[in-house]
Amino acid sequence: VQLVESGGGLVQAGGSLRLSCAASGSIFSINTMGWYRQAPGKQRELVATVTSGGTTNYADSVAGRFTISRDNAENTVYLQMNSLKPEDTALYYCNAKVLVTYYWGQGTQVTVSS
Repeated sequence: VQLVESGGGLVQAGGSLRLSCAASGSIFSINTMGWYRQAPGKQRELVATVTSGGTTNYADSVAGRFTISRDNAENTVYLQMNSLKPEDTALYYCNAKVLVTYYWGQGTQVTVSS
C-alpha cells in the first residue's frame, strides 16, 4: 500500500485547510485509515481515524473542528480542518491499516500562524 498526502500549507489562526491522502496498491485490504501528526520535539499523535464502514474517531483536541471522511471508490481519505490554532502546527501523516500492518505516507506540513 502506498499513501500520498497533499493539501498542507500555511494558514492564519482561525482558517481552514483540507488534507487529502490517496492510496494505491493492495487497497482492497485496507480497513482503517487515519491521520496522525507530529510537532517538533513531540511524539506522533492520533488526529482522527475512519473505518471502511465509516466509523470515525477523533482526538479530543480536534473534535468539533476537524472532520475525517473517506471515499472508498476513489481510495482517498480527507481531513477537513477548521478553526485552526497555532498548536495544530505539525507534520501530518496519513495512515492505513491492513490486517496487522500499518502503512504511512511521507507527511504534509501544516503551519498555523497566530
